[in-house]
Amino acid sequence: MSTEPATFRARVARLLTPAGDSLQAVGVALATPTRPGAPLLATASKRWLRLLPYVVALAFVASLLPSTITVLVNDYEVGGASAGALAVAQTAPLLLAVTRPLQAWWIIGAADIAGAFVTLGADGLDGRAWPWTPPVVVGYLALMLALGLRESRRALFGVWLLTGAAGLGLFLIAPKHTNGVQVLLFVLSGVVLLLTATLRERGDAQRRLVEQETISEAERARRTLLEERARIARELHDVVAHHMSVITVQADSAPYRIPELPDAAREEFTSIAASARESLAEMRRLLVVLRNEGTEGERAPQPGLARVQQLIEATVRAGVPAELSLAADLGDVPQAVDLSAYRIVQEALANVVRHAPGAATRVSVRSDDGADGGEGGRRLLVLVVNGPAPERTSPLEGSGTGHGLVGMRERVRLTGGTLDTGPLPDGGFRVAARLPLTSKDTS
Repeated sequence: MSTEPATFRARVARLLTPAGDSLQAVGVALATPTRPGAPLLATASKRWLRLLPYVVALAFVASLLPSTITVLVNDYEVGGASAGALAVAQTAPLLLAVTRPLQAWWIIGAADIAGAFVTLGADGLDGRAWPWTPPVVVGYLALMLALGLRESRRALFGVWLLTGAAGLGLFLIAPKHTNGVQVLLFVLSGVVLLLTATLRERGDAQRRLVEQETISEAERARRTLLEERARIARELHDVVAHHMSVITVQADSAPYRIPELPDAAREEFTSIAASARESLAEMRRLLVVLRNEGTEGERAPQPGLARVQQLIEATVRAGVPAELSLAADLGDVPQAVDLSAYRIVQEALANVVRHAPGAATRVSVRSDDGADGGEGGRRLLVLVVNGPAPERTSPLEGSGTGHGLVGMRERVRLTGGTLDTGPLPDGGFRVAARLPLTSKDTS
C-alpha cells in the first residue's frame, strides 16, 4: 500500500519534467534576443526595403504618442504628467524594436501593465476599454510585427503566453472593469506572430535555397574544371612519356651505337637512362591518381591535325555542311599543340552538332609568324566559325554542361596560347585559338 503514492508521484514527475524543460527553454529564449543590434530587413537587397522598418516605426510613434496622451487625458481623465510619461513609455520603444524588438517588448509590456493600474484608479474608467486602451492595442500589435520578423518560435510562444497571462491576471484583479479587450489582444497578437513568423521562415528558407544553389553551381564549375584538367593531364602524359621513352632508348643504346665513347661518357649516358626510367615510373604513379574508373583502357595513340579531315567528314555525315582549310606548310608542330588543336576542333564541331544542327561551318588551321600583333614566335591559328542554325531545325540540347569551353580554355592555357570564343551578330558562334609552335612559347 505504501508504494502506491510513490508510484503516483513518479508518474506525475515524468509527466511534468518535459513541461518544465519546455518552460525553461522558453524562458531562456525570452532572455536571449536573436541577432541583437541588427536592423530588421538588414539583408534586403534594395535600400528602400532596409529603410522601411525605420519609416514604419517612426510613423507609429508619431501617430500613437499624441493619440495616447489625448485618450488618457480626455477619456480616462489621467493627469497630464502621468499621461505623458505613460505615452512615451508605451510608444517610443517602437523605435528600439527596429534593432532590438525583444528588449522593446519588455519595456512596452511593463509600461502597458503600469498603464492598466493607472487607468484603474482614474475617474473616467467607467465604460472605457480596460485593461488595454485602444492605442495600447495598436502599438502592441505593431510590436508583434517586429518580434515575428526577428525572434525564434520559442520566444514568440513565450511572448504570446505572457500576453495572455497578463490579461488574465488583470481580469482577476478587477473583473467588473474588463470588457474582453484582453482576449481580443491575446488572439490578435497570436495571429500576427504566427503570420509574420511564417513569412520570415519562408523567406529564410528561400534565401538558404538560393545560397545553396549558388554554392552548388560553383562546385559544379570547379568539378568541371578539375575533370578537364585531369583528362588533359592524362593525354599530356602520353605525349611526355613518348619523349621520355625516346630519351631512355637513346641513352641506353649510345654505348653500342658509338663504340669509341670514353668511360665517363658511358657512365653519363647510363645515369641519364636511369633518371629517365625513374621519371617514367613517377609519371605512371601520378597517372593512377588522375585516371578515373573505367579509363584504364586508354591505350590508343593520341590524335592530331592529321585526323582533322576525318572530323570534318564525320560532321558532314551528321548533317552539318562543314569545310576545312588546312595549311600545308605548318612545319614541325609540337605534339602537345597538335593534340590540343585537334581537341579544340573536335569540341567546337560537337557543339555545332548539338546546339546549331545544319549550320554552315568553316574550319581553318594555319600558322602565323607573329607579324600581325602577336607576342613573337610562330603560332598555330585554329578557327572554327559556324553560322546560325536553319529555322526548320531545333537544337539537340537546350543547355550544355560547360565542359567543352572549359576544356578548350585549359588546353590553350597549358600550352601558353590564347582563346577567343563568343556569339556572332548573325546568330552564329566563333572559336579562335592561338597556340605557340616554338619551344620558347611552349616551355
